[in-house]
Amino acid sequence: MSNTVLAIAGLGPQELLLVVLVVFLLFGATRLPQLAKSLGQSKRAFKEGLEEADREEKEEKEKSSKP
Repeated sequence: MSNTVLAIAGLGPQELLLVVLVVFLLFGATRLPQLAKSLGQSKRAFKEGLEEADREEKEEKEKSSKP
């Protein structure tokens, strides 16, 4: 992570380490890869949905501008 992102979030290295430790304790080592995979899939699906909405909006504009 960049220093800018950490500064904006107000997290220093010690706080970030604490968050990682708590997540590790809550979910365990076996569950973390599954959570990361599902988070990645959700992010990808959200991005695809945004792209599809932009594409549909562009098509609608093109249809409405044609006589």
